[in-house]
Amino acid sequence: MHSLKKIIFLPILALTFFCQAVGACTSFQLVAADGSRVYARTMEFQFPLYSDVVIMPRNFHFVATGPNNQPGASWNGKYGVVGMNGFGKPLVIDGLNEKGLAGGILYFPDHAVYANPKDVDAKKSMAPWEFMSWALMNFASVAQIKSALNDVSVINIVQPDLKVVPPFHYVFHDASGAVLVVEPIKGKLVAYDNPYGVMTNSPPFDWHVNNLGNYVKLSPVEPDPIKVFGQSVSPISTGAGFLGMPGDSTSPSRFIRALAYSSTITPAKSADQNVRLAEHVLHNFDIPIGSIRTPINKKTFMELTQWSVISDLKNMRFYFSTYDYQPLRMVDLNRTNFDKSAPTFISLKSKYSIETLTTQ
Repeated sequence: MHSLKKIIFLPILALTFFCQAVGACTSFQLVAADGSRVYARTMEFQFPLYSDVVIMPRNFHFVATGPNNQPGASWNGKYGVVGMNGFGKPLVIDGLNEKGLAGGILYFPDHAVYANPKDVDAKKSMAPWEFMSWALMNFASVAQIKSALNDVSVINIVQPDLKVVPPFHYVFHDASGAVLVVEPIKGKLVAYDNPYGVMTNSPPFDWHVNNLGNYVKLSPVEPDPIKVFGQSVSPISTGAGFLGMPGDSTSPSRFIRALAYSSTITPAKSADQNVRLAEHVLHNFDIPIGSIRTPINKKTFMELTQWSVISDLKNMRFYFSTYDYQPLRMVDLNRTNFDKSAPTFISLKSKYSIETLTTQ
């Protein structure tokens, strides 16, 4: 758990930040030649989330938040989960369960509309930040989540640490290759099958799908010269196949780039190599501090990639890296004890050192 001193400033910042377009998260899926899959994503924010790796055990009794902060839905988790949390809480922002189901919470500003707490069954309700834990603790596939969406309500309720209602949407990947996007639209959970395997932030997912039509000419193949008034015009440099691909950090641009990379790169041969390939793709979406700046009340706040994760859905391994420690670290779910009585937390802090090479 983190000290009060570390998070006492967050309510003040959050009230302002959540009125701004923060959270440039990007997720995608890569399929290796042997059919194995990895799901990967970045987590960006303008203030610290104080995340740890959290291990949620099987049969852990979870009580969600209902109307007026009273107990809502409750369950005993069927499956163990490894993932990232926030603010020391026993829940997952992004994670992988022992059945090969992975998922993540992504920011969804200006479009997330949750159910009114007055209009739902309190015993079926949960907060936006609890929905991912509910799904990963209870289900083994995308199809199971989809069939259970009408059994729960994600309600409009203030998150205690942030003092605001955080706008979220959700993505899920399973070992069969199915990908599901779930978005709170007009108080209902709307599900989209996602054959592209890519997800970013606002606007809603169906808008991003329609936007693909603006980029049908993008290709990794170098174009041939063209004739203009009898003159031959050639590409000015290599890399012209993706000429015109948007390079800014907006959600629509990142969606296009993530799909361009994930759909055209040469597939890795195996799951292990696929993890390394995903790492290379992730680096295209790293946000170094200072490259996205939000001026607020004569102060400038800077977004950065706080952490990135890769879930190997075949070998059941959860990889992660952080802004301050970029080498991949991993939790092997096959070797994880999910029979403990309470969640386990693993600190992300680690001393980074650069290997010095010498000659004899």
